Amino acid sequence: MTIVKNNEAAENSAPRKRGRPPAFDRETVLAAARDTFWKHGYDGSSIADLTAAMGITPQSLYAAFNSKADLYRETLEQYRRMPRPEPGNPFQEKVDTVTAFERFLTNSARIFTAPEHPKGCMISTAVLNCAEENEPIAHHVASMRLQTLDIFTARIERGIAEGDMRPDADARSLARFLGAIVQGMSVQARDGATTDELLALIAHGLSELRKYQLATTAGL
Repeated sequence: MTIVKNNEAAENSAPRKRGRPPAFDRETVLAAARDTFWKHGYDGSSIADLTAAMGITPQSLYAAFNSKADLYRETLEQYRRMPRPEPGNPFQEKVDTVTAFERFLTNSARIFTAPEHPKGCMISTAVLNCAEENEPIAHHVASMRLQTLDIFTARIERGIAEGDMRPDADARSLARFLGAIVQGMSVQARDGATTDELLALIAHGLSELRKYQLATTAGL
């Protein structure tokens, strides 16, 4: 059973009085909160931890973000907006399916092992276990993972429709396989895996995906 620090369950749900407009840059303090959550998890980050990292008072935190839960949701969205080593969205580019996933997974490996922020993925392995009162947050993060799974599935289905993937490919099953690679990379990065080690792991995953690639369209 997870112990909630500083009576956070009550802090998350209790209404707070709005203070004066915060005199700080929102993106800057969000980044500090993001890295705290990223490193310690939702349950592991107390209000004291967050305000110390953000350089603001608890009153300012509640005035600006309403609750710890709302702050967490906003940091997850900021995490999604973070610059990628290779800019752009590979799933929207005019490349074959395997190349799209190769670019996405390579980006992920580099992000998960970058020295300037906590290791791993803030979303793919977040809030897997939590206190009962924090289950709405767990459901929110799970829904974000399901969105990614849907994106993976849609990209493979597009490959089938465009003729670069075999028509007998099970798009959902392959999407789950690739999602498991992302989650595995996140855990291994937190445990100290290097970028090169994760890239080697990706190569094995892509070799499985290539079994369903139509050779006449590879590399388009």
